Amino acid sequence: MNETIGLNSLLLIGAGSIALVGAARKIKNRAELSLAKHRSLAGHPRIAKRIAAQLPTYSYSAEEAFGLDGAVPSVVAGRQRAFASLVTQFSTRYARSREAGSEVAGGLSDLQFISAYRIPFQFRQLASEGLKIGSFAKASSGVTLTDLDDNVYYDLTGSYGVNLFGNDFYKDCIDQGADAVRSLGPVLGSYHPVVVDNVARLKSTSGMDEVSFHMSGTEAVMQAVRLARYHSKRDKVLRFCGSYHGWWGDVQPGIGNPIRANDTFTLAEMSAATLRVLRNRSDIACVLVNPLQALHPNAPAPGDSSLLDSSRKAGFSRSAYTAWLQDLRKICDDKGIALIFDEVFVGFRLAPGGAQDYFGVRADMVTYGKTLGGGLPVGVLCGKSAWMKRYNDAVPADICFARGTFNAHPYVMGAMNEFLKQLDRPEISQLYDHLDDTWNTRAQALNRRLCEANVPVQVANLSSIWTVLYTQPACYNWLFQHYLRLEGLALSWVGTGRIVFSLNYTQQDFEEVANRFVRAAQNMKRDGWWLSDPLTTNKSIKRRILKEALKARF
Repeated sequence: MNETIGLNSLLLIGAGSIALVGAARKIKNRAELSLAKHRSLAGHPRIAKRIAAQLPTYSYSAEEAFGLDGAVPSVVAGRQRAFASLVTQFSTRYARSREAGSEVAGGLSDLQFISAYRIPFQFRQLASEGLKIGSFAKASSGVTLTDLDDNVYYDLTGSYGVNLFGNDFYKDCIDQGADAVRSLGPVLGSYHPVVVDNVARLKSTSGMDEVSFHMSGTEAVMQAVRLARYHSKRDKVLRFCGSYHGWWGDVQPGIGNPIRANDTFTLAEMSAATLRVLRNRSDIACVLVNPLQALHPNAPAPGDSSLLDSSRKAGFSRSAYTAWLQDLRKICDDKGIALIFDEVFVGFRLAPGGAQDYFGVRADMVTYGKTLGGGLPVGVLCGKSAWMKRYNDAVPADICFARGTFNAHPYVMGAMNEFLKQLDRPEISQLYDHLDDTWNTRAQALNRRLCEANVPVQVANLSSIWTVLYTQPACYNWLFQHYLRLEGLALSWVGTGRIVFSLNYTQQDFEEVANRFVRAAQNMKRDGWWLSDPLTTNKSIKRRILKEALKARF
């Protein structure tokens, strides 16, 4: 009897010890995750969603909008005149483009979204109509775009990353690709013979064993994550703070995603604490890397809708980011984690072999899109055989399903083939010669000119991808995109946060862009939007906005 009681006691103590050890391990894992999160709201998606849900809508009136920084009455009056002039110029120079937008806006939800988020919401009531930017263009040529009012702009949009070699290049790819597949036409299910060459070229370019075709970069990333989970038998996905990997739920937690991504970790990039999490956990299937983040680690895509102060930061160090990727590669090898490079945006822009070649680090899987389609929609996943297989030979029903009606569409495959073949042409290869030196030198030259002009603007770049930084605390930086447009420089809907040059910009083209860029900054300063006041700081601007939000909320 006593022996039985003693044995039960030992079992209880043992079970309790095991439970205690398990609880301690969970607490340790939770603490390590917390320490590996970036301190910004972007690093805490759930908290960001809660705060966003409480953020009230409020607007600045015409009386208060022009003196938010405590400007004296004469400066406020000058700003009012300048704003009225901007409205007049926009209404006359872009009349047809704006009219086309107004006609379709009520039925085109995409246009409603980008129109609403070009500028900070506090200024939307004041500026959204008067400074409405046309979303229609009718022609492209060289490095320029032409709108419906026959205004010609230098194209700095990059077509969301598609435009690597110039719009005329992609027109040719589409035309020649269509000619190559026209005899088959839009027949789906069967492959056009051009796919054979595409697969061979993609395997060679990516250094991977196998290829999977999709219709968008988002789909390619979805398949990469699904395969990583399938082969690793793990659920967790690790992405980095601020990074974008498409709009589907598991890789876009936080604001913008109506569901909770329970199996996604959002951790700080270039962080020793993040590496510790990777070393110590055994439930992580894959690590997603978007090389674009090297320009602004741990910060989301810098849209002008967030330009209520001048705290935007960016800066690229090739050596530092290379060292970070090397650390990730080693840990992923040690832990059996799939390292996925999401090169949908930067693919082929940094080097002919993409970011893998540029940084000298090989991934397990790599996704491409945008420019690879030769001007048509596409997503591609390339990977090592061990990660790409979608079925289990020993278990017939054990599969990893992914298909799509338009995968390997003949016309897309034709345009892609033209793009891939063009990469071998000497005139295209020459564009990569001294690529970093070319674009770094151009960025440095523009920064010198901006300093000489005594305007509080600088640029930072990752090769031909640039972002605009504001060096003096101010709350009207969002207006700069409108001054740039008046000078004939076309930006994407995110504004000055992302400028994407095509590689066919000649030095003469760039000099003209630089002239217009500097002139726009000088005009904005002349109109009094950048007030030099030691009492105005980024911190004081944020405090004012917090007070405004609390007042509107409560």
